[in-house]
Amino acid sequence: MIEFSNVSKSFQGDWLALKNASFKINKGEFAFLIGKSGAGKSTIMKLIYLDIFPEDGYINIAGYDSRTIKRKDIPFLRRKIGVIFQDFKLLPDRNVYDNVAFALKVTGESYRNIRKKTLDALASVKMSHKRNSYPYQLSGGEQQKVAIARAIVREPFILLADEPTGNVDPENTAGIMNLLFEINTLGTAVLMATHDHSLIKKDINQVIGIRDGKIVKPENIFSKLDIEETESAL
Repeated sequence: MIEFSNVSKSFQGDWLALKNASFKINKGEFAFLIGKSGAGKSTIMKLIYLDIFPEDGYINIAGYDSRTIKRKDIPFLRRKIGVIFQDFKLLPDRNVYDNVAFALKVTGESYRNIRKKTLDALASVKMSHKRNSYPYQLSGGEQQKVAIARAIVREPFILLADEPTGNVDPENTAGIMNLLFEINTLGTAVLMATHDHSLIKKDINQVIGIRDGKIVKPENIFSKLDIEETESAL
């Protein structure tokens, strides 16, 4: 499904954001990518949907190889990758229905398919009753649910969630996590980036740790003091 092989990426010429990163995520897995802010999590996400390319090593995404993929094929790959961002990225001048439907309209889907898939996606995140509302009328948790609906409406083979609970309260965090686990049980692989170790379930398929741009064991990311401070704040 996704394979990183000795991938390195730098910015501004000399800042190495990712250093010889190697890992695999199999079909249907739920994987956490955990690390502190600035560790390299977002860089990995951008590399997966080929917003940026490796300078060394390679990435294989469902048979697409970063070394050989043609630029005309990148949009087709991205249609099979759903992305959820921390700051939602909803269109402020469009209502909930149109925000989700937009992801299908740009690919030329028929009106009938757009309507069915959009309503199904909103129902799956329990936001059908808000389909005529605008983003400014929604809470942070509701906006993130709409963003999830937009990400899954094209039935992606993998869902990338970049700090999806970063801007919501603890109650909505639980709801969003449950949605992601439900989506995974239906066969979609999920890669969730987070700096919050408390969100990780012990029975999850895989936990990938990243620190200073290097893949490390998850237990080596946070010191005992970091964990104690996080728990005391809860």
